[in-house]
Amino acid sequence: MAVGFDNSLYVKKQAESILQRIEKFNNKLYLEFGGKIFDDLHAARVLPGFDPNVKTKLLLSMKDKVEIIFCISAKAIEQNKRRADFGITYDADLIRLVDNLRGIGLYVGSVVITQYSGQRAAELFKNKLERRGERVYMHTLTKGYPNDVDIIVSDEGYGAQPYIETTRPLVVVTAPGPGSGKLATCLSQLYHEYKRGVKAGYAKYESFPVWNMPLNHPVNVAYEAATVDLQDFNMIDPHHFAAYGVNTVNYNRDVAVFPVVKNILHKILGEDIYQSPTDMGVNMIGFAVRDDEVVRAAAKQEIIRRHYQTLCDYKLGRVSAETLNRSEILMNNLGLKKEDRKVVIPALKKQEQRGVPACAIELPDGSIVRGRNTPAMKATAAVVINAMKKYCGIKQDLNLISPIVIEPIIKMKASLNAKETSLTLDEALLALAVSTPMNTTIADLMSKLPILKECEAHSTVMLEESELQAFRRLGIRITCEPEYAARE
Repeated sequence: MAVGFDNSLYVKKQAESILQRIEKFNNKLYLEFGGKIFDDLHAARVLPGFDPNVKTKLLLSMKDKVEIIFCISAKAIEQNKRRADFGITYDADLIRLVDNLRGIGLYVGSVVITQYSGQRAAELFKNKLERRGERVYMHTLTKGYPNDVDIIVSDEGYGAQPYIETTRPLVVVTAPGPGSGKLATCLSQLYHEYKRGVKAGYAKYESFPVWNMPLNHPVNVAYEAATVDLQDFNMIDPHHFAAYGVNTVNYNRDVAVFPVVKNILHKILGEDIYQSPTDMGVNMIGFAVRDDEVVRAAAKQEIIRRHYQTLCDYKLGRVSAETLNRSEILMNNLGLKKEDRKVVIPALKKQEQRGVPACAIELPDGSIVRGRNTPAMKATAAVVINAMKKYCGIKQDLNLISPIVIEPIIKMKASLNAKETSLTLDEALLALAVSTPMNTTIADLMSKLPILKECEAHSTVMLEESELQAFRRLGIRITCEPEYAARE
């Protein structure tokens, strides 16, 4: 794939920006860390060349200065809120992230359960964390927020929250997902620090929207598409324009809450340190784009993928008609059509020809490979095997998996009253793996599966979550038509 983003330059500029901000605040900075600290797959899709784990590499470049606090909302725990990309709950993801960060040498100091109001699930999660040896703090809703600054910045407001002990100059406050209470945690800590005579500071590190890209740049529009269910939008930062006469891009929620944050910071610090939400940011991502055309093309494809996801979510009753309408507006504003995704038409034509669900994959060389449902194999399995056959130069009519392997699986599924007995993608890959000792051709094929990473694919029907997860594990970017699979 064409590369449009320079990771090395990004890490250099980002580290410089953060270190400068730490120095500005007497060597103690609370950095609200937006987006995903690991596996930032959205950024990797819209900025080809972006390392999904570049943020951790950034922190590792200054690891002796870094301490990490994780926030998670009690409401998210109670509601079993899930990450859309991995399908795992926020609480499970928090544990995964803590373990991964410690595994690479970063210091995770504590976990804060925010917005606590007696949720039993939050108490159970606290017990689980403490029995793993974690320091856990419980923060309730801040009294007086957002209007009564005198109460908020007092011992009844932020002062009523427990102080989180920290020891390093850069305190990264992060979370498994949005709405986790990162800002409130940062501001509560500032209140406590100032009471202790420590003149700490606050800044925000959010990758998107990119403040120094145009408002209608596809990268910024792709961020709106990713959060379309929230009905939020990007906008010109009016506070920044009023202060400096310069147009910058920010998110409407950050713009709306800025006067509140500014008043709270002034009450704590005794001065106005920021004139706009853009001022609060330390994001240098826009300076590391080295090929704008490549980035624009990638972001447009992401917008189409997000639109397909919204179409499916609407079909499944997960989002409103208003959300779907907003997604269509974003597509129309950039003149995009679903058919601009190269794998869509070939998949639909295959279904039309054979009368069964079909899939298409675009290989790294730009060629399209298709697969369809058969009694032995679902289209998802067939298309991946066909793609690997083409890549490895194996004849398409050669059956790699012996009936001796397939038939027992089908019989077992039938005996368990499975809705469909044909092999799913996961089952087909396992069948191939079992066959490798007997067939060097299969072994060679299996060793080359990583070439499918970042390939595009499309299904003519909505897939079960297990099938979607199989594609994600392979790194394939799958979209689906908003249609139910008919029973065979």
